[in-house]
Amino acid sequence: MDLPLFDLSTVVMATDNFSNANKIGEGGFGLVYKGKLEEDQEIAVKRLSRNSTQGLDEFKNEVMLIAKLQHRNLVRLLGCCAEGDERMLIYEYMPNKSLDTFLFDVTRSSCLDWRRRYNIILGIARGLIYLHQDSRFRIIHRDLKVSNILLDKEMNPKISDFGMARIFRGDHGEANTKRVVGTYGYMSPEYAMDGIFSVKSDVFSFGVLVLEIMSGKKNRGVYRSQPNMNLLAHAWMLWKEGNALELLDVSMGYSSPIEAMRCIQTGLLCVQEQVEDRPTMPSVVMMLSNETIVLPQPRQPGFYNGGNRFQQDWPTDRKQESSCSANEITMTLIEAR
Repeated sequence: MDLPLFDLSTVVMATDNFSNANKIGEGGFGLVYKGKLEEDQEIAVKRLSRNSTQGLDEFKNEVMLIAKLQHRNLVRLLGCCAEGDERMLIYEYMPNKSLDTFLFDVTRSSCLDWRRRYNIILGIARGLIYLHQDSRFRIIHRDLKVSNILLDKEMNPKISDFGMARIFRGDHGEANTKRVVGTYGYMSPEYAMDGIFSVKSDVFSFGVLVLEIMSGKKNRGVYRSQPNMNLLAHAWMLWKEGNALELLDVSMGYSSPIEAMRCIQTGLLCVQEQVEDRPTMPSVVMMLSNETIVLPQPRQPGFYNGGNRFQQDWPTDRKQESSCSANEITMTLIEAR
């Protein structure tokens, strides 16, 4: 692999021997530290816990995958360290951390004005196009979510955390797994329920992301006026009533009504229940960037139970998710309740 190997001594020196003062994140695989190399280059070090067997699999997967990927909207891996019992991934440090640290924070969400949110949505879409069709292999991310979108110093988005991604070779476009991984609330119905994943699974997750970015609300939130609704249900209800613009986060300030409606409609098209109804990512970019294209009317989102209510009981009874993010890597901590 064309991936630099870092000496353990270099990483120890860069992180001040993994001092608590340099700890910037924690996940099920272990800890993340901020560091600085001798040439003053800031880095982030994802250090695998020695007790994490799942983390080791994800470490290997991420090294094999991300070493092959080069795109301005994907996180950049600088190298790795595999010395003795240590397994570490070294990334370029990103001071703005992850999108969720801005989007869901009352005081910081105003930093994401309309134009920045629109550019973030387009950037994520272009990164997915690269993964799905322009890279050497077709890659399904399988854990696309707000906390896995990192922001550089200009607030450009970068997709991160490829520990759960899968490669498709040749013409294969769909697979089935008995081990469903990812984050509930972003999973497509066919993946969460049947373990079937494809590029359209990532499209569904992208649609959830778009609606979260436009509204500033989490999909798994609860609405006081409609306690049985998640964000997809809320957006769908507003769309059917002709009040889709009420979804917009007021903290982003002025937005173009035409572009905002196009974003909301595209998001709803991506989260449609039936796989074949969802657009591909190249079509998504065309929908978002070309105002002359007439968008189709969306059909009901996934997890709709046929009545006036949407299923709120995502299969989260067994697990509880929390996230912590740092520079160019975001970790998901899954804890048994």
